[in-house]
Amino acid sequence: MVRREKQEEILLSWSRSSLRLLKMLYKCLKYLTMKEYFTQIDDNGTNPSWKALGYCGPDPELVGQSQQFRTPPVKEDSVSRKVDSCPGPLDCALLHMDSPGDAITHKLRNAGFPIPTSSINAPSSPLTLRCDAVVVGSGSGGSVVAGVLAKAGHRVIVVEKGHYHHRSELSLLEGPTMAEMYEGGGIISTDDINVMLLAGSTVGGGSTVNWSACIRTPDHVRNEWCDKLGLRLFGSKAYDDALDVVCGRMGVQSDVQEEGFNNAVLRKGCIELGYPVNNVPRNAPPDHCCGWCHLGCKSARKKSTQETWLVDLADSGNGLILPGCEVVKVLHRKMEKGVDRSTANGVIVRFGGREDFIIESKVTVVACGALNTPGLLKRSGLRNANIGKNLHLHPAVLAWGYFPPARWPEESKKSYEGGILTAMSTALASSDILLETPVMHPGMFAVATPWVSAADFRERMTRFSRTAHVFALARDKGSGTTDYPHSLTYGVDTEDEENLKRGVEAMVRILTAAGAEEVGTLHCKGERVRVGEEGRVEWLVKEVGGRGLRDGRTLVSSAHQMGSCRMGTDARAGAVSPRGEAWEVEGLFVGDTSVFATALGVNPMVTAQAIAYCTAQSILEFLGQERKL
Repeated sequence: MVRREKQEEILLSWSRSSLRLLKMLYKCLKYLTMKEYFTQIDDNGTNPSWKALGYCGPDPELVGQSQQFRTPPVKEDSVSRKVDSCPGPLDCALLHMDSPGDAITHKLRNAGFPIPTSSINAPSSPLTLRCDAVVVGSGSGGSVVAGVLAKAGHRVIVVEKGHYHHRSELSLLEGPTMAEMYEGGGIISTDDINVMLLAGSTVGGGSTVNWSACIRTPDHVRNEWCDKLGLRLFGSKAYDDALDVVCGRMGVQSDVQEEGFNNAVLRKGCIELGYPVNNVPRNAPPDHCCGWCHLGCKSARKKSTQETWLVDLADSGNGLILPGCEVVKVLHRKMEKGVDRSTANGVIVRFGGREDFIIESKVTVVACGALNTPGLLKRSGLRNANIGKNLHLHPAVLAWGYFPPARWPEESKKSYEGGILTAMSTALASSDILLETPVMHPGMFAVATPWVSAADFRERMTRFSRTAHVFALARDKGSGTTDYPHSLTYGVDTEDEENLKRGVEAMVRILTAAGAEEVGTLHCKGERVRVGEEGRVEWLVKEVGGRGLRDGRTLVSSAHQMGSCRMGTDARAGAVSPRGEAWEVEGLFVGDTSVFATALGVNPMVTAQAIAYCTAQSILEFLGQERKL
């Protein structure tokens, strides 16, 4: 039998191997094993390791109050629904396709949709629903379009691959939530496993599980898109107005009543070093200091699309949301002989074990995210060269600092509590780097933490609740390709690598200045240096500056994906026009982050919603013209 020391030696050699397949094997084993071990729960909803980690599990204040969220108030003036029949703000708009046929017919009739002439229960007769607009995806883009169109009086059907989770049903348990509300169960990666990605997959999309940051499109990005790329929309008053509308709808504000552990560390370190540090605008009130919002907001105080634009759709009485349904193809046909461009007329939808069904529509909006939108367009026969290319990820790298309980912040502060994102630094803005803080509960913490031996890893995990992380996010010049879920490629650009290295150096200094006892990075070597030992911090800074980030030995992650169907002034420059309409198919619009012309450089939710709002205005014009034809 191989002794433990030899086993550890073998694993360590895999993590640092020059052979790509061995490194990939190590990462698969490490990521999946650690995530599963630290997120699995017993019959009591707990994990035996959590006590040693100083982790309380789900937010005890909210889990104990679940009952009070079961009947949220419904506006008395809501159209086409009764207060006593819809316990949640979206319930009357939800159409579950596993319902009996008569229940589906009843729901369609109540919402004013045409009743299918074919039998819903007849397998030989495919079901066909009809509407003015079908929207594929309910995230920050699709929900805005759906809400605007429905309020304007158009019949809208939203098709969402993920499932709906009422806030009373949220467990706030990391493992089950990642499995139910994230793409790929919470762990997806590029083909070479060099970049780990997070993306929402639930009603509300990423807005339901994101970290609340609501940063407006930076002026320099708007100027670049407008002046350099010719996209005049971004220099217009219409776009100014769109930013105001979406920020107002989400109640965006920048005040912070009480700062959590990670953000307090970032802020203090920046102040000590004289770095700029600012409050992060959020779609949550100042006293909303929840560290579990990436698992859904149980209090509904974070204004995701489930609490805003999708409520507008539901309240209008003109919309339906089909959760757990996946669109497999966009339908389009040639309207005139000799015309190259076809016209969209609906989608084919797949639901569980049922036969595929059809939604016929006057307008089709694809908004299933920068990872999934290209694949759907390609399956539908679109051939624009930009589809699936120019994928930007905002690659991010992290550094950590350990703050023993006896040190600042006060002992009661835990790394996983408090507002997830309330502070950010633009100290490296000239290098297109933004410094912010992540949320890490035991599973993701274990996935990210370097492993050099069982004993070392055990000690790192027991320090979980007092270990602060900061990340450096790059506005990437490089890009990749996506044919997700079949293929996802991305290589960190040389310039981006140099900028990120500067970011790691800055983060190590910030954590040190904030009072950490020990600091380190997420490189597989697992260096840990004590701040009090002379020259050690400078040694680490020099070590970071002298090695690369593209060899797969440092964890690189992404929570933002964009650009894979970019907007352009013509079909050579982009996949969609400045109106958001596909160059190849009339009446087919794209409404998510895939239309970004370049990487954004900041959290993308506000920009995604503002562009979608502008696209919705274009669709209203299109529908007006269509009615007159």
